[in-house]
Amino acid sequence: MTERVIVVGGGLSGLSAAHQLLINGANVLLLDKQGFFGGNSTKATSGINGALTRTQVDLNIRDSVQQFYDDTLKSARDLARPDLIRVLTYNSAAAVEWLQDVFKLDLTLVSRLGGHSQPRTHRGHDAKFPGMAITYALMEKIEDYAETIPDRVQIEKKARVTKLLKDASDPETVIGVEFEQDGEVKQVLGPVILATGGYAADFTESSLLKKYRPDVYGLATTNGTHATGDGQKMVIAAGGHGIDLEKVQVHPTGLVDPKDPDNKWKFLAAEALRGEGGILLNANGERFCDELGHRDYVSGQMFKTKFPIRLILNGKASNTLDFHTKHYSGRGLMKRINGRQLAKEIGISESKLQKVFADYNAIADGKAKDPYGKKYFSNGPLDINDDNFHVALMTPVLHFTMGGVEINDKAQVLYEKTEKPFKGLFASGELAGGVHGANRLGGSSLLGCVVYGRVAGDSASQYLFQKVLKAGGPSGAAQRLGQISLHIDPSKPGEVVVNWGDSLSGQPLGTGSLASSVVAAASSVQATAATPESGSSSAGTTAAAAAPTQAKKDAVKKAFSIPEKEFTKEDVAKHNKKNDCWVIVKGVVMDVTGFLEDHPGGINAIVNFAGRDATEEFEMLHEDRVIPKYAPSTVIGRIKGSNPQLEL
Repeated sequence: MTERVIVVGGGLSGLSAAHQLLINGANVLLLDKQGFFGGNSTKATSGINGALTRTQVDLNIRDSVQQFYDDTLKSARDLARPDLIRVLTYNSAAAVEWLQDVFKLDLTLVSRLGGHSQPRTHRGHDAKFPGMAITYALMEKIEDYAETIPDRVQIEKKARVTKLLKDASDPETVIGVEFEQDGEVKQVLGPVILATGGYAADFTESSLLKKYRPDVYGLATTNGTHATGDGQKMVIAAGGHGIDLEKVQVHPTGLVDPKDPDNKWKFLAAEALRGEGGILLNANGERFCDELGHRDYVSGQMFKTKFPIRLILNGKASNTLDFHTKHYSGRGLMKRINGRQLAKEIGISESKLQKVFADYNAIADGKAKDPYGKKYFSNGPLDINDDNFHVALMTPVLHFTMGGVEINDKAQVLYEKTEKPFKGLFASGELAGGVHGANRLGGSSLLGCVVYGRVAGDSASQYLFQKVLKAGGPSGAAQRLGQISLHIDPSKPGEVVVNWGDSLSGQPLGTGSLASSVVAAASSVQATAATPESGSSSAGTTAAAAAPTQAKKDAVKKAFSIPEKEFTKEDVAKHNKKNDCWVIVKGVVMDVTGFLEDHPGGINAIVNFAGRDATEEFEMLHEDRVIPKYAPSTVIGRIKGSNPQLEL
């Protein structure tokens, strides 16, 4: 493979960067230390923020980019970086619409989360968690590219990057990475985009949590086990600068499993639950905060009140978030009860609970002032006669790390000694510090992944282009231009943009023979360049495999078959432990014991269904094709007397 950009991390940010690199004409090597892409991005449950999007306009939501910028600036407080916040917010609509247009994602439901002055958190009607829906769309497409255009995309999983390689003569130039795979230490050269995530599950010996936030080190986390700050540690070791590393977001609503309350790994109760009208009640059955306040505020108020704390959704809110309530209930983390049962469970009288509800309704109707300053109310009123309350126990949990490595607004990582950018090193997603300041708004994690992933992709492809131009001379530049120099704008089909100047340094390339060669090369490819949705085999083929070909689908069906061996449900029920875990999906019997560590949703997400039929919950989150694509070896047979069929 020729010159390429190395992307480290297969979550939404790394995937966004990889797709943007392809759009720009660069080749990609994508490394991930897990056996499955997705990272924490697949866990995001509320949506992605966007200001002044087509969807908002269609819904007559009177938002503006400036309002979003101001809300983010306010949330970031004294650590606000206006330059980084401007990139995040002013590119938010473009990010949402890129997902809609290029990946055909439905993002036409909009909610208001805590700290937002307008509803701007987008999700889809397809019921799946938005983080999963968005990340899977990018993940499946990049994996298709690796098969259909392997000269452009290479993927290496279970490849743990441990070190940044630097130019021996220039400590500010990164030339590649070193990684471990299959017991071997390997090296690969090229510009590097790090998208390795945060450190909110950093319970290792070199824990950044323990060093910078020992006070929260003992809390449970919503993060996968992979979130151990690898990228931060590598950049700091290479001379980069870690900033705001003490700023760790404690999310107020981690779901407590009544069967395993002390488990270190928690599922997150989506902020959308409170955005759609959920309220928090303490052990006395009383409200104690503005449920839509900033996350650090709500968490702080929880620590001041009496546990257990319950999240309460009435029937209207439950119906609005039907997927969420079914999903959490299926995992045993939420239950449906009536109002009288709720009062009994809390341990208060029905009259007291009804008074709490009546006081809240009066505030929502504008007849009284909320003592906690709550301004936005949805899906009221609350009434003890409601038979469709959904209730869950809550605890604050480690969730997101605002701190990270210092970048500029072009996603370039800064070298600490000179405060200038490294050459050849870029960062995006949760790894990039300073984007959210002291506190992150809900819905801005996915946004930060997409916006800064795309920015990093643009900056890295431009760096690669400049490197090739300078190394190859006039004739070499013309020959390589078709491969690396194109910027194809999905919104302008057939149009190719070539960046003549070095936009990262601000210096023009100049004129004369070099510029003439580049112009000539650009002219020669203008006619054949393709948009990401086209099937051209030219240099602009960045989405030649926008979806699996029919031949590929047929090949998957032919290669995969369900063994004839039969098991009874009683047979499956015997395999109900972490070290011996079988599940049933649509009549198919799967031994997932060896797959648990690779499952992007975490081990507990599967173990919860050990020995049981997980069909309903599986169908809520996945298409059938994920079984033959990602876990074919787990399929060991079928339920006795059944004729299982998977829609592939």
